[in-house]
Amino acid sequence: MIPPKQVQEILDATRIEEVVEDFVTLKRRGVNMIGLCPFHGERTPSFNVNPARNIFKCFGCGKAGDAITFLKEHENLTYPEALRWLARKYNIEIQEVERSPEQMAEAQLADSLYIVNDFGLQHFQKQLFETDEGKSVALSYFRKRGLREETIRAFGLGYAPDERDLLLRKAKSAGHNLELLKKVGLCSQDGSRDFFRARVMFAIHNLSGKVAAFAGRTMSSEKTVPKYVNSPETEIYVKNKILYGAFQAKKAIRQLDECLLVEGYMDVISLHQAGIENVVASSGTSLTEGQLDAIRRNTKNLKILYDSDSAGIKAALRGLDLALEQDLNVKICLLPKGHDPDSYVQEFGSEAFTKYISENATDFIFFKTNLGLEETKGDPYKRDGLEKDIVGSIARIPDPMKRGLFIRECSALLQVREDALYDAVEKLIKNTIKKKEEKVVRQPGAASDSRPPSEWSDWPSNVPPSDSSDWPESVPQLSLKAKAGAEFQERDIVRLLILYGQHVLPEENITVGEYLLTDIEESLGDFDNPLYGKIAVECHAMLVQGKVFDQHYFIQHESGEVANLAIDLLAEPWEFSPNWEVMWNYPLQNQPMPEHNFTLDMRQALDRFKLQKVQKMCALNLTRVQTASKSGDHEAMMRFMKIQQKLNETRNEIALRAGTVVLVK
Repeated sequence: MIPPKQVQEILDATRIEEVVEDFVTLKRRGVNMIGLCPFHGERTPSFNVNPARNIFKCFGCGKAGDAITFLKEHENLTYPEALRWLARKYNIEIQEVERSPEQMAEAQLADSLYIVNDFGLQHFQKQLFETDEGKSVALSYFRKRGLREETIRAFGLGYAPDERDLLLRKAKSAGHNLELLKKVGLCSQDGSRDFFRARVMFAIHNLSGKVAAFAGRTMSSEKTVPKYVNSPETEIYVKNKILYGAFQAKKAIRQLDECLLVEGYMDVISLHQAGIENVVASSGTSLTEGQLDAIRRNTKNLKILYDSDSAGIKAALRGLDLALEQDLNVKICLLPKGHDPDSYVQEFGSEAFTKYISENATDFIFFKTNLGLEETKGDPYKRDGLEKDIVGSIARIPDPMKRGLFIRECSALLQVREDALYDAVEKLIKNTIKKKEEKVVRQPGAASDSRPPSEWSDWPSNVPPSDSSDWPESVPQLSLKAKAGAEFQERDIVRLLILYGQHVLPEENITVGEYLLTDIEESLGDFDNPLYGKIAVECHAMLVQGKVFDQHYFIQHESGEVANLAIDLLAEPWEFSPNWEVMWNYPLQNQPMPEHNFTLDMRQALDRFKLQKVQKMCALNLTRVQTASKSGDHEAMMRFMKIQQKLNETRNEIALRAGTVVLVK
């Protein structure tokens, strides 16, 4: 177990933007950073990272939290695993205290698949570098392919010897669970032999660098033996969501704002060794939506490099309409005949390779059009099919200006009237939208006027609709609608406790939390909203016990309801524009920026809270006056009227201080 002091040390060192940028491309917008959400598909960024508060929030799907939450959700880690991940990132050495058997079992269960795969990696590398068979068969093969030792180790290459159950025996003697070995595919399902034998091994890493699976290439020349075999899909390995080399390439892809996509493992490794690091492989499969989504989170620019044979061309075309639909800028580059990326860079070097793909890459639509024109010469039926195919691809492009560009260019290439292509594209788009709307309406529980979420995907993040009734369903989660009555004032008190509870008031020498809760102590049991009341009571109890609470305490709260509320209060979709000071040199004149003005914020919130409670008491006491009057109890009526007078004076005093006009019925 990680000691509390070290947990705090890790949290203090963690910067949310540095953690998220390991997985998502972020761009600065004011004091915050934005990017495409890694938890749901979107074209317009709604994923917001707030470095000042060390939190993230997606205003599209609602996912939110701190760096721990992000790692738990994105990498499927437990809380301790996320802490260890952060400790490694920030070079913090953890001195763990002894864990209970239950904690050990829980940690082992959570880590088990990765642990077994890591054992497999160590085994395969040991066989490669430390055995005669590995050196003569596999290491010599890798060296003939031009790979250096540091590259071999960096990519986790290894060797599975031609022995029936070597790994299985070693794994059992090391105490590894047979069922887990079966699950990750390191042994056969009957548990009698190794799954990978007589093959050079390629480790497949996830985005955080953990080994998720393996691929083994045969050393046999027999045609009956499959060239590659792969690990089965598991909870940590979903083939259509993983790109080979993504872990090693992600930093370069973001820096260069471009991703090179190749077909094979050796293409990735060879290019990376040559200094071309922004490269990943689809591992011989057609591009999937999950893989494209992984690329799109890092860059919108995709270059696909394939062999120039017919198989390579067909592979280049499969799945690329999906890439257009995700608003990627797709280019195709076919290498000279007889070459793949690996052989080309080995023969001509990285500079010649980079120059070649820069000069020969063609936009996907133009590539597809020119290729089709060659194949349909003299055949009107094929020509008609080509035109429909091109129209179908263009219609998938979400950007209307980009669509217009391709329509103009393809009109000239196909020698078809531009307006005819426009009409065909628009008709196809309308039909597609109609089908999506019908599908949404047919879904169980859909309202009769349901609109597909895509209609909101391109809504400008800084411009709210003019009428709140036009907001999409996700908006209530953003707390954009003011809640009337006492509930709003109670929410404001809770907001201050979460945002500023630990901040010290200089003139009072106590914290905001102490000041607030001492002032409203008698009203803690009188909250109208049970969730807000629960948080206020919990904070008061912690102060009485001498404990502290901060925003991280609430974000990681055991109650999901409390954690979600904390994020909603911490993450705002808007911020003050820097243009006031930067462009017009017009800073706030009479007070600090809101985030530094918690003293005034707190006093105003207290006044509004008290005013609401006093008004409630006024209304209740007035009912007593009326009841006493109707019953003829003049003594009680006079007593309640004196109380009413005192309540009215208190109400007016608070209202004057708060600058609020009270309307008396």
